Amino acid sequence: METRELRHSGLKVPAIGLGCMGLSFGYGTATERADAVALIRAARERGVTFFDTAEAYRPGLNEEIVGEALEPFRDEVVIATKFGFRNGRPADGLDSRPERIRQVAEEALKRLRTNRMDLFYQHRVDPDVPMEDVAGAVRDLIQPGKVSHFGFSEAGAESIRSAHAVQPVAALQSEYSMWWREPETEILPLLQDLGIGFVPFSPLGKGFLTGRFGADGGELRRVRLRARPGRPRSHRRPRPECQQLLRPSRPGDGEVARHAQALGIRSTGEEEGKC
Repeated sequence: METRELRHSGLKVPAIGLGCMGLSFGYGTATERADAVALIRAARERGVTFFDTAEAYRPGLNEEIVGEALEPFRDEVVIATKFGFRNGRPADGLDSRPERIRQVAEEALKRLRTNRMDLFYQHRVDPDVPMEDVAGAVRDLIQPGKVSHFGFSEAGAESIRSAHAVQPVAALQSEYSMWWREPETEILPLLQDLGIGFVPFSPLGKGFLTGRFGADGGELRRVRLRARPGRPRSHRRPRPECQQLLRPSRPGDGEVARHAQALGIRSTGEEEGKC
């Protein structure tokens, strides 16, 4: 599979990555552990070597599954995980205090069965903790080799600038697809200027654009789909042309990227989607 470098970080990842959240959290019934491990390993066999998880995905469980699946291939893959919630539970609120970041890191290393995290994201910005303190805490984990690269998930421009001045940010992960283009207004130009990579998640609109899932496809789809009660029914189903464009003819043949170009969606090495 084609690889990309996340801008100036030196971190190389495949053009398509696997977001592992849905195996245990957010999208309906969790996958049986053995099946989840098998799926992750099957993805690796097909050239996917970039895997995304987080403490918050059924606290700790998702990381444990990823760690079990990838332990035999650790030096062949890139693993990204995240910190930022109190007790690892989004419902409990945000917590990016430096001592909490250190705690999450140590626990994640054990669950992932590794001695390093390739990419350590702040899951959501904590307004109660200065960004300089967050970046400094991650920098302190990078120095002994426990973390290789620092990143953000869904952060704003001011937070990115503040953190980058303390510890270079390797990547920003944010939602980006044919129906969610908000990063284009401010975030993508900023990342271009600072030399930060962009890792889009949900490039197929959480499955909605393929026609496979609708607003009833799990808790996070109900919350985050741009289909809301009261909107016209036509907004709750993808247009037929979207389904046709997003239907791949062969795995790994770059179908989505070509169709995105045909629709006029700007697509560069830093912007093409990973799950």
